[in-house]
Amino acid sequence: MPLRPGRCYRKIKGPPYTRLEYISSIPPVNIAKFEDGNVHGDFPVTLHLVALEDSQIRSNALESARLATIRYLASEVGSANYFFKLRVYPHHILRENKMIAGAGADRLQDGMRLAFGTPIGRAARVYRGTQIITVKTYPQFIEKAKEALRRASYKLPIPCRIVIEMKATTP
Repeated sequence: MPLRPGRCYRKIKGPPYTRLEYISSIPPVNIAKFEDGNVHGDFPVTLHLVALEDSQIRSNALESARLATIRYLASEVGSANYFFKLRVYPHHILRENKMIAGAGADRLQDGMRLAFGTPIGRAARVYRGTQIITVKTYPQFIEKAKEALRRASYKLPIPCRIVIEMKATTP
């Protein structure tokens, strides 16, 4: 059965479902790396992708945003000229009460009301003002980093804003 659209899981409803010791068949985290680029670099410019609404972001959307950002930065800036960090972790387990769909399934479709469901994926709960992605770079690459974060925001189900911070230089 294919994945349901992200709009089915975007709203935050109820308490988080995170107690892994009580959950059987835990879905894996789909995010390959949370940090990339030059980890030891000292960069004067920091850019953040900040959430403007409360929402849940599925792990496959976070991985897609990560890939879009890293590929653009690596090709345009070079891997030695930036540091990337994904700031949220998908702790929340998503559940789905799978229903039968197809020909002749009309009598079986009713199902149990308020069924608990089986685990199908993970999501990160993000609240307004949360920094989702952080990119550090040099001043000459600010426009490229902004473009990379703009491309990442297209992969996420919520509106986002790019915030730029400059490190104060001491004379």
